[in-house]
Amino acid sequence: MSKPPSNASIPAFDLATRLVERLQAGEIGSRELLEYFIGRVERYDSGVNAVIVRDFDRARARADRADRAIRRGESLGPLHGLPMTIKESFQLTGTATTFGFPEFRHNIAASDAVVVERLLRAGAVIFGKTNVPPGLMDGQSQNEIYGRTVNPWNASRTPGGSSGGSAAALAAGLTALELGSDIASSIRNPSHYCGVFGHKPTYGVCPQRGEMVQEWVQEADLAVVGPLARSAKDLELELSVIAGAAGAEASAYSLALPRSRRESLRDFRVAMLLDDAFAHVDETVRRPLAQLGDFLASEGAIVAQGERPAFDSEEYYRLFMVLLRAAGAAGIPDEEFARDVERARDADVGTRDMARLNAYGATLSHRDWLRLDERRHRYREAWRRFFERFDLLLCPVLSTAAFPHSTVPPQQRRLTVNGREAPFEDQLFWASLATLAYLPASVAPIGLTSEGLPVGVQIIGPQFGDLTCLKFAQLLEERYHAFVPPPGFGD
Repeated sequence: MSKPPSNASIPAFDLATRLVERLQAGEIGSRELLEYFIGRVERYDSGVNAVIVRDFDRARARADRADRAIRRGESLGPLHGLPMTIKESFQLTGTATTFGFPEFRHNIAASDAVVVERLLRAGAVIFGKTNVPPGLMDGQSQNEIYGRTVNPWNASRTPGGSSGGSAAALAAGLTALELGSDIASSIRNPSHYCGVFGHKPTYGVCPQRGEMVQEWVQEADLAVVGPLARSAKDLELELSVIAGAAGAEASAYSLALPRSRRESLRDFRVAMLLDDAFAHVDETVRRPLAQLGDFLASEGAIVAQGERPAFDSEEYYRLFMVLLRAAGAAGIPDEEFARDVERARDADVGTRDMARLNAYGATLSHRDWLRLDERRHRYREAWRRFFERFDLLLCPVLSTAAFPHSTVPPQQRRLTVNGREAPFEDQLFWASLATLAYLPASVAPIGLTSEGLPVGVQIIGPQFGDLTCLKFAQLLEERYHAFVPPPGFGD
């Protein structure tokens, strides 16, 4: 086991931004900080199972290079010497990238994902990868290769998925920063369940290439990659490193995200959506959101309850689910695709049986996809007009706090919401609000339930309004609720 550094002034839950400042000032060494986090992984991760791929030796070499650079008076970049981990699904040269599939156990990456390369170039010291569900397709993180990751707040509960290992590692103080991905709340729901911060960027802001089992050049519809952290400031730091055009586009396009629309809470115009008749929200989540609304009003912000674009919730959700399945259809094996074709016979976007609806999405004709895409773009126009009146929409991340571990497939799983059972997948309505329309969404912790489980708020902004979302999250962190470590993970 690695010995912790002699410097007892390294707090496990310090901000990544603060750690980088200390590294660049020479107050602490990168190797010293890396050994500190390795020591915490070896001490605590047996009870969490978050950091499932460990690349300690190469990380030590990177940390040593960072320390030599400081002695020469040089900086390696904005993440100089910072130890961090990344989601298992990202390619990191020389490590397994399995997506939780046993058949890909020996799929060793020959190159780095674009965003991973950018992190390394910015000076990050990546020392491991974190757990995921098979195919990144569940709200928990368990697979046959690496086993089950648990929530540091309550080991009987899920940390979420598919970036569940990412959020659990942050909450337990096993890493300084994380990299995740999101198509159906895969950054947002683990952030909510584990009480950390996360950001789903505007679609297309961060390149996806290198987050896949099979190498594809094209980027998937709806999907994004983005940061998770213990601070909204850390989210903005990491986003500044990984965002921007890649490949041929980089020779012609540069990214300049608009500055935040507002600088103080009292200047924000926010709409609040606490519940929806299609995807009811449990009172344990609804109550902290309502209390947040009261606080914002007391700060002088304009808070409009119940406002959102005028659309039918179920229709919006079903369009999202169809396009979600279409986004991953190219990777479906031929035999499974043939079964989906039969299952989807006579189905359409209004089909209520979820198995048939999913099969319809996976087997869409190009003509049908174009027609549904046009419907999606009309929703995007409605959101654009909405954000002419409001700066942000605040709403739940999901219908409940972290649920107990389950062996039931997501399509058959049920959740208890206000004492009644509800389909697990219906709560993806809250994920669909931002994802379908390509909007950015940050998650910030706002409190705990009576059972001691974290609750987060979803902060949705206009397209390319990422910095407005992050600024609002930073203000909540400063004035309302910051990250709180779960019990039992102190030094």
